[in-house]
Amino acid sequence: MTGAPVAIVTGGSGGIAPGIVSALTGAGFTVVLTARSQARLNEAASTLSVHAITSDALDPASIEAMVSEVQARFGRIDTLVNAAASSNPIGGVIEQVDVAALMADVDTKVGGYLRYIQAVVPVMKAQGSGQIVNIGGLTGRSSDTLSGLRNVAVAHLTKVLSDQLGPFGIAVNAIHPGIVRTPHLDELFAELAHERGIEPAEVEAEFTADIPTGAILEVDAVGRMVAFLASAGNASITGQSLTVDGGYSRGIYL
Repeated sequence: MTGAPVAIVTGGSGGIAPGIVSALTGAGFTVVLTARSQARLNEAASTLSVHAITSDALDPASIEAMVSEVQARFGRIDTLVNAAASSNPIGGVIEQVDVAALMADVDTKVGGYLRYIQAVVPVMKAQGSGQIVNIGGLTGRSSDTLSGLRNVAVAHLTKVLSDQLGPFGIAVNAIHPGIVRTPHLDELFAELAHERGIEPAEVEAEFTADIPTGAILEVDAVGRMVAFLASAGNASITGQSLTVDGGYSRGIYL
């Protein structure tokens, strides 16, 4: 194959996507952003100077159409970064949990990741190489919120697929970001501050105090890990769940 490597980033209209895109473009990738909203996607793509093609994590036909268009345009797909998910945690008193909403959340993230993987794998198998990076989350390693179960499922999916796809030269890994500065995080700080009658900066200071490095992560920190895994020399790193959190998680994982 010739030309720049090509990466598809799902959930491309916000969240940590800008940091991922910045790192991948800096590493020489042609990046295709994909998400449901054409307007938000176009805005993000114009800001980041990348390509934008819509798709819906819940709609296999739209995903297959997007992947076909990417392959037709660029002739290759080297990396898939799965980052499309709801940012609203589901939890609370168990008697009041909306099970349908919880399952819908799992379908969007875990089911969505699987649908995108199903669409790109035939291309990667034909190439004999590929990198799949699934963005999980630290809620899968704690009991803070019930919807963290989706991130446990992401880690499991990652390991299962690394077994299946390794013989075809395709690596599959998961990244669990810690506390990352995004618009959603700033909204959370403002909401918690309002509830307690304090300033958002005070809430942020409380969160920061629990991070050994003493700082909220920027999206670029996650992006650099994605770019590292996406590089051609990392085919031997597969089936792993890697944490980028400034030391925030205290568990020991062998």
